[in-house]
Amino acid sequence: MEILYCILIFTFLYILKNKFLRKFQNLPPSPFISLPIIGHLYLLKKKPLYKTLANISEKHGPLLYLRFGSCPVLVVSSPSLVEECFTKNDIVFANRVNLLAGKHLGYNYTTLVWASYGEHWRNLRRIATLEILSTHRVRMFADIRRDEVRALLQQLLRGKTSGGNTNVVDMKAAFFEMTLNILMMMIAGKKYYGDSAGKLEESRRFKEIVIETFQVSGATNIGDFVPLLKWIGVNKLENKVKLLQEKRDKFMQESIEEHKNRRKGSSLEQKNNTMIDVLLSLQDSEPDYYTDEVIRGMGIVMLTAGTDTTASTMEWALSFLLNNPEALKKAQNEIDTHLGESSRLLDDSDLAQLPYLHGIINETLRLCPATPLLVPHESSDECVVGGFRVPRGTMLLVNLWAIQNDAKLWDRPNEFRPERFIYIKGQRDGFRQMPFGYGRRGCPGENLAMHVAGLALGSLIQCFEWERVSEELVEMTGGPGLTMPKAIPLLAKCRPRQNINILSDGTNKCRKTMLHLSMHTYYINIAFKSLWAVKVD
Repeated sequence: MEILYCILIFTFLYILKNKFLRKFQNLPPSPFISLPIIGHLYLLKKKPLYKTLANISEKHGPLLYLRFGSCPVLVVSSPSLVEECFTKNDIVFANRVNLLAGKHLGYNYTTLVWASYGEHWRNLRRIATLEILSTHRVRMFADIRRDEVRALLQQLLRGKTSGGNTNVVDMKAAFFEMTLNILMMMIAGKKYYGDSAGKLEESRRFKEIVIETFQVSGATNIGDFVPLLKWIGVNKLENKVKLLQEKRDKFMQESIEEHKNRRKGSSLEQKNNTMIDVLLSLQDSEPDYYTDEVIRGMGIVMLTAGTDTTASTMEWALSFLLNNPEALKKAQNEIDTHLGESSRLLDDSDLAQLPYLHGIINETLRLCPATPLLVPHESSDECVVGGFRVPRGTMLLVNLWAIQNDAKLWDRPNEFRPERFIYIKGQRDGFRQMPFGYGRRGCPGENLAMHVAGLALGSLIQCFEWERVSEELVEMTGGPGLTMPKAIPLLAKCRPRQNINILSDGTNKCRKTMLHLSMHTYYINIAFKSLWAVKVD
């Protein structure tokens, strides 16, 4: 009885101390009891995390100061506060949090995603934005995007069921495989799915690595926040992360060695065709800095950041269109009107002239952002947000989902209304809508992602009629994970539109033939096209 009494007294004094200290230190509001050792982690029982935090913010305000174990956390759910964090305090919040995933999957916090703000990170960012994902590079790889989208169209045409002309398609798998092919062609000059893909075993191994990466990265490691529990049930996860990184290292290193051997007798233009080629060229001049580890890290970052997010966005977009057939019809009419009587397939150059299609993608990113909680930032110094003091070493969580679904900011926020974004250029609407983040840590792949999503979704709308597999609406529940996947993968019915016959056009026949060439011939073809693009520019 005495022990229980002492515990109650201790808890009361602990809570009282925290309350007065918080006021004295001018810390942001913290409306809940912070328990010894675990802090506010007891509030996070329900998933997904972004909805739990949104519910807390709805009750207690858009600026919250919580403790995840020993880690102080600032949760921001208002555009004005986000603007303050990413403009006035952008450099302060440019660091990353040191989590288990970053230690192993991020090469001890040295990759573009996990590195803290400094000279090394700035150099990686420069390479990504100027050498790999620049406007010129994205344009140079237009042939890859076009051909992979055409391959998907051909796959859907060949997939007609024997009972009729309607085909039921697993769109999650279709989008995932197409996006992986595009990224791997850009990174290493080879793809893993389709008629001309490589060995089946290599394809299977590749897909397993990508899927496991998202599973492990999304797993919660309690040891990151409660050091006392670090060795209780954590070693199992850490060992799993280490094993995954060994697989990823081996896989990416094999591609690097292939390119090193290929470059020995290649011309300068051919040597700069893929991301690995670009980084190997830098390695030639600065071998001590641009090591194989740096190249592997950049390749893995591009692969993991660019596949599941883009594929999920397209899956969500088509799901919304199936539940809103009037929007699908508007998109078809817009594309048909723009292309007129040309009877050609949609191309990259058409995307800027299709504002409703652009609105569909932006509205999808508003309702279902690929990263509902922006990748955590960490304050490198003390700063002020919303008039409150934020200590050094505080984790910043921006609840993008809460902002983009806030009824105070959006008219009828739960409705799918692409018209909201028809007259908005780009993917940002102030700080109310910023699906790719903002500031120094904003996603450098934004331009590429929008080209892939726009071309693929637009082509599917142009060439096929789409229906739900049943009269019931498509289930729109989100699943667990770092990104925002659909809980139930999308299955959809499609049939070729009567006024479209992509096989009858001579140009498309040539493109279809190209898809059946060997990977070696295909790679050389892309290299020459890239060289031509460079000369034209």
